[in-house]
Amino acid sequence: ESQYLHARRSAGQVTVDEIAVVLERLGCPAAKCGVMARQLDRKARMDAARRQVSHDEALEHLLGLMAQGWAATDPAPPPP
Repeated sequence: ESQYLHARRSAGQVTVDEIAVVLERLGCPAAKCGVMARQLDRKARMDAARRQVSHDEALEHLLGLMAQGWAATDPAPPPP
């Protein structure tokens, strides 16, 4: 998903609606994407100020962490 954010970054800051699309692609339940996108946007703004990085860089980092978390909770396929 970082390629998606990279493309958006060149066109300007990523919107909350775009964050929601990325979250859904990462496996977030559709009904929760809007709320989670707003929370993630707010957290990215706080992290960007604290770490002195761009909002998009902080957002990309947080999305990466979320993707790792969802990947870790995916049930393993049953053994053959």
